[in-house]
Amino acid sequence: MSRLPSHAVQGELKPLANAHNIIAVGSGKGGVGKSTTAVNLALALAAEGLKVGVLDADVYGPSIPTMLGLSGKPDSPDGKSILPMRAYGIEAMSIGLLVGDDTPMIWRGPMATQALTQLLRDTCWSDLDVLIVDLPPGTGDIQLTMAQKIPVAGAVVVTTPQEVATMDARKALKMFEKVEIPVLGLVENMAVHVCSQCGHAEHIFGSGGAQWMSQQYDVPVLGSLPLQRSIREQGDAGKPIVAAQPDSAAAQAYRMTARALLARLAQRPKVRTGIAAALLGAG
Repeated sequence: MSRLPSHAVQGELKPLANAHNIIAVGSGKGGVGKSTTAVNLALALAAEGLKVGVLDADVYGPSIPTMLGLSGKPDSPDGKSILPMRAYGIEAMSIGLLVGDDTPMIWRGPMATQALTQLLRDTCWSDLDVLIVDLPPGTGDIQLTMAQKIPVAGAVVVTTPQEVATMDARKALKMFEKVEIPVLGLVENMAVHVCSQCGHAEHIFGSGGAQWMSQQYDVPVLGSLPLQRSIREQGDAGKPIVAAQPDSAAAQAYRMTARALLARLAQRPKVRTGIAAALLGAG
């Protein structure tokens, strides 16, 4: 696939030169599989031929290192910048790689936001097409401030079919709207469970919630992902399902969701960055 151009970001911010399109993955509440979705979406985008990174901005529960099987501390070539770690062909950085596994994150909003903004800018990303940012769950001050400080090309809101989850997802939609970040679409996680023994499909958490939201707020459903034990097991083992079982139905669902995401991103205004922008600006 040819390189992905940079797309417009919110407010007065400008896209990063080394991360052309930052996609924020958020949710109105915890427990909906946001981080699992973020990691597998990143791997699915890489499978489309793009250069992809993932930034774990979930300061209260950084789980990306576990899901990607990463451990140890990242290297710093000069004592200031940080080299991202690599797994399954994507780059990754997480606050969890810089502190101990059992260190509690007792940070106030401004402190957490500053740490994440610095982590984003001090990491030596290698000219990425897409950087997936896994935001903390919820819609409080910290999520709002991060959304204002990070130059985001678009957001994805993860929900489940449960009514209580879609109620919270609506708050996430409104939050992104408030800071002028376009919501590229919804991802309905745990949409259906298919019995591995008999093949019976069952909507354990209900059905239709994401479709209702889509119609109410004019935001498309990018994909519906299954409730499947292997997705959790592979994530816990540090081998996400898109990488470990690329031909599985679950992996294909993530791939289809990633393609829908790219199609939505392509509809956004493009911007020039780097040398081209400087030359045109000088003219």
